[in-house]
Amino acid sequence: MRVMVLGGDGFCGWPSALHLSAHGHEVTIVDSLVRRRIDEELGVRSLTPIASTTERLRAWREVTGEGIGFVELDVARDYERLVGLLADLRPDAVVHFAEQRSAPFSMKSPRHKRYTVDNNINATHNLLAAMTEVGRDTHLVHLGTMGVYGYDSIPLDLPEGYLTVNYPDRHGDVHSAEVLYPTRPGSVYHLTKSLDQLLFQFYAQNDGVRVTDLHQGIVWGTQTEETARDPRLVNRFDYDGDYGTVLNRFVVEAAVGHPLTVHGTGGQTRAFISIRDSVRCVRLAVESGGRVSGRVRVMNQMTEVHRVIDLARMIQAETGAGIDLVDNPRAEADQNELQVRNDQLLGLGLEPTLLSTALLKDAVEVAHKHIDRVDPARIPCTSYWNRRRRSVSAVAAHG
Repeated sequence: MRVMVLGGDGFCGWPSALHLSAHGHEVTIVDSLVRRRIDEELGVRSLTPIASTTERLRAWREVTGEGIGFVELDVARDYERLVGLLADLRPDAVVHFAEQRSAPFSMKSPRHKRYTVDNNINATHNLLAAMTEVGRDTHLVHLGTMGVYGYDSIPLDLPEGYLTVNYPDRHGDVHSAEVLYPTRPGSVYHLTKSLDQLLFQFYAQNDGVRVTDLHQGIVWGTQTEETARDPRLVNRFDYDGDYGTVLNRFVVEAAVGHPLTVHGTGGQTRAFISIRDSVRCVRLAVESGGRVSGRVRVMNQMTEVHRVIDLARMIQAETGAGIDLVDNPRAEADQNELQVRNDQLLGLGLEPTLLSTALLKDAVEVAHKHIDRVDPARIPCTSYWNRRRRSVSAVAAHG
């Protein structure tokens, strides 16, 4: 299949592009390289030294004999070039990673909130509009987030995107309807993913666009079978308070002797998935696109759930690191319960890679190997959801 990977230079996009190529698909990466510029803005760098896009692609060809195309293009701002690219490449599938993916980054300031909405919503809508303008039956696979569901404790397993509701009409007769699961976004980033869902629903109904929306859990790990084949292919590893996912951040804190910074009580229960399983899920979604018709296919892309404090204790047991319960910068419940259905990806053949001591050791070894690249000052999360609460806390802290 011909596959375009939008945002294919990023944390999930790069290993997904390699994985698709390794399984015989003709891949073209489309990326504006903005994520690399955000590193410059934040004054931080990937724990792993990542090569330039040109070097990465050259290494893949040398290692495998397979080529991956690359087009530098801003999907959110260059609509006409996007239309031309879709018309020229005629992809069978487009994998959409081209969104600002950090909740803390989206809450840093009004400017960051506006950037996240402008970039994410424009990128998604430009893509949908361009696909309908070109008129080819292309399958869109979008990387969403489990966060659109919110994190209230509810007495059921979270379904895959839809909820069946019963309601009485004016005569008292009861009817049923299937609706998108009500969203409760916890950040501006999660809000954009919730808005994406409505765009997908409209274009699927109105224009017949085939869409798979992958609601992904928190990703842990950094390397896949493909990125481990050559040092120039290494994936990025974010540990900072804006882009570092919780388990990766804990691993780096342990490596440098920094206490594991657990937000609040650590009672937050979240869904997780390894980066190795993430790329497999994307490929399974692409390859099963022929099954998508009519409505948007929503799949929960996760393999297990954990409480944050339990993850910290696992790493503490492995490394001896201390644990600090710090003020939670997010506006969220101190604790929640979470159970999730992921029947569709399991039905497509996913064999989950569950968190284990051996895999934790691998991650810690990566952190130790590049420990000289860690800036401890960048580890804490400094983006507060409630600006007023932050200012009150700061006043109290300083007497």
